[in-house]
Amino acid sequence: MKPIRAITGAVAVLSRANVDTDQIIPARFMSRSRTEGYGDQCFHDLRFSDDGTPREDWPLGDSSVGPTVLIAEENFGCGSSREAAVYALMDYGVEVVIAPSFADIFQSNAGKNGLLTISLSRDDVQKLMNRQCRTPDDTITVDLPRQRVRAGDMDIGFDIDTRLKYRLENGLDELSATLEFERAIAEFETGHFASRKWAKPFRVPSE
Repeated sequence: MKPIRAITGAVAVLSRANVDTDQIIPARFMSRSRTEGYGDQCFHDLRFSDDGTPREDWPLGDSSVGPTVLIAEENFGCGSSREAAVYALMDYGVEVVIAPSFADIFQSNAGKNGLLTISLSRDDVQKLMNRQCRTPDDTITVDLPRQRVRAGDMDIGFDIDTRLKYRLENGLDELSATLEFERAIAEFETGHFASRKWAKPFRVPSE
């Protein structure tokens, strides 16, 4: 995973609540391998009509490259628990999603894969959306160490789980974070099995 410190980039506003994971990555595309990427299929059915022409009312446009920061409405990532929804957003170019609320499983999957999700009050999200609609070319900066979102004269704090913040700042997935304690784990196992030899796994000799 790539360490996250300060992220500055283009912004898109998705003024729509309850965006589910099937809208983010339609199920029919999930036969593709992870190495092939899902970026060009992200939001496919919202970006394109049935005949493949771009939808004029889709605010993110028909580009195969998405925004760095996506601002959305409540309950983003609801529906199926598919982790491919996170892959699709990241392959599309999204590094941060800001919304009033997220589906729990989606938010968990995002943290495990290095996609930063930020929950702000409905009022603050609306202010960011309004500002971006007035000045669509302006960027937003998300400062993870300081836990701040900055856009023009707006400077908004956000909360994040301490352990998740540490992992994201250091580019660690859950396994890598656990292995930071590899020596302590090995020492515990040695002491544990020294006094409980009956509990130590053993291999049955092959005939």
